[in-house]
Amino acid sequence: MAPEETKEKNILDSIIYKYASSDNGQIDDENRILKETVNKLREELDKLKSPPLMVCEVRDVYEKTAIVSIPNGNQFLVQISEGCEKLKPGEMVIAEQKNLTIIKKISAARQFNVERFVIVGKPTVTWKDIGGLDKQVGEIIEVVELPLKKPELFKKVGIKPPKGILLYGPPGTGKTLLAKAVAESTDSTFIEIVAAELVQKFIGEGAKLVKEIFEMARNKAPAIIFIDELDALAAKRMEIGTSGEREVNRTFMQLLAEIDGFKPLDNVKIIGATNRKDILDPAVIRPGRLDRLINISLPSQEAREEIFKIHTRNMSLDKDVNIKEIAKKMDNFSGAEINAVCTEAGYFAIRTDRIKVTNKDFLDAIEKVRQEETLEGEDYMGMFG
Repeated sequence: MAPEETKEKNILDSIIYKYASSDNGQIDDENRILKETVNKLREELDKLKSPPLMVCEVRDVYEKTAIVSIPNGNQFLVQISEGCEKLKPGEMVIAEQKNLTIIKKISAARQFNVERFVIVGKPTVTWKDIGGLDKQVGEIIEVVELPLKKPELFKKVGIKPPKGILLYGPPGTGKTLLAKAVAESTDSTFIEIVAAELVQKFIGEGAKLVKEIFEMARNKAPAIIFIDELDALAAKRMEIGTSGEREVNRTFMQLLAEIDGFKPLDNVKIIGATNRKDILDPAVIRPGRLDRLINISLPSQEAREEIFKIHTRNMSLDKDVNIKEIAKKMDNFSGAEINAVCTEAGYFAIRTDRIKVTNKDFLDAIEKVRQEETLEGEDYMGMFG
């Protein structure tokens, strides 16, 4: 064969080999991708075919068996798998659905999402944000703040501090602010509950929710549980009532058991708030439960001046603002109404393109807030003819 023919043959062979090898590599990549896709699809099919597992509660534990309670309330004696951790009564486990063999222990499952019903956090309200309540602040510091900050002091004296307090008085007088301020001063977790939300539809659900809230408070201790509108849950119990009222009573009895029961509260304090102390059940305000009853009344002349200064400290005030005159005009106003007056006075200034709030703005705002309160009162009475 001539050298030229040999050279052409070698070139042709190299081109054929190149294309053949590239085709083989591409085919191998496609095969690998297809195999991975098939394996993923098989895994998904296995997941769809596998039966669901059941969450159960352990009631009692023996050597290799345990009594579990399933969600419908029935109890069974079942086997414990070899790889399962050591179990204790009250813990939650995952069990195989067919014969309920316990597979593994899980963290406590909750029927309720407690975080939905409560507001948990660290408040930013301080004692400086509260005015005209020096006496009440002193009592709260003694009952709530001091035991959380200096528990050894009470051990030396040999007394147990009160478990909780009740703040009662007209609306808008600062009951919630006081609870938030003491939580901030003690660096405690603040758990705010509206009592009406503790009442659930089905029997036993409200009581279980109360139990879980107190467990969460113990886990996040030091903590303060603030129950607003306590009268919605703790009203005087009646012998004859509807099924709904009986469920409210069950939830209320669980609350009493949590406050003064077998489990110690430790660094958990209870603060209740209500506008209707007269309708509360005596069981909740007896010694040993909400021991200290603190009346948060409407502010006096001096208290109104303090509250007014707090709400106007960030406002641009004109030199003619007479704090004493304004405070005197706001007779029988609550702290919330004083705040409303400051807001309305700011609007009067904004409407006339001013950045300074004058004495007249405040006087006009007082009249506006007073008229609104009067109209609301007339509408309320009109409901009864």
